[in-house]
Amino acid sequence: MGGRVTALRFQKRAPERVNVYLDGQFAFGLDGIDAARLRVGQYLSDADIEGLKGADARQKAYDRAVRFLGYRPRSAEEVRRNLARAAVPEDVIEAVVDRLGQEGYLNDAEFARFWVENRNRFRPKGAQALRSELYQKGLDRVTIDEAVAGLDPAGGAYEAAQPRAVRLAELARSDPAAFRQKLGSFLLRRGFDYAAVREVVARLLREMSAGEEDDPERDEPSSRS
Repeated sequence: MGGRVTALRFQKRAPERVNVYLDGQFAFGLDGIDAARLRVGQYLSDADIEGLKGADARQKAYDRAVRFLGYRPRSAEEVRRNLARAAVPEDVIEAVVDRLGQEGYLNDAEFARFWVENRNRFRPKGAQALRSELYQKGLDRVTIDEAVAGLDPAGGAYEAAQPRAVRLAELARSDPAAFRQKLGSFLLRRGFDYAAVREVVARLLREMSAGEEDDPERDEPSSRS
């Protein structure tokens, strides 16, 4: 049954929210903006109450999603999963995702481009690995294909391999075959294709060999007493 508003009190722990009392009893909480539309003495029908509660549930879910997006860009599916873990009803989740999309906070195509560019800049990976990561984020095949379409497999593999090759420099000199195996396995685990891996491993081995030959200390004769 409905009831008459008898008090509107700000919550102590969440001052942006207001407790609504009907007929002298606590009934529900509301965001301060929504509560500002109410007044003491106002009668609320059952439909009014359900409408206010529904709007509040959507607003709380929206606020949670915005906080979640504050750490880094997310896919729409990541937002859905986060809200589902908080036991948000499915219809509320979809309403929030739709609102975020309309406001420009959610865009899977832009997210996919961000993910690929970020990986290329800080932790290069091959198309296969990136596809797997984006699929796990809930993106569809078409969006993933578009995001990885412009990748340079050999260029990315070279960027990824350089730090590891430096650590394997001694192995490159003493056992080139082992160097190829270790560096190649590393790049394959990063999702680069075999052609790019072969090309980059051979290139780095040549560069390191050339660097060794050009090292003036390598050919410097030993001093004699």
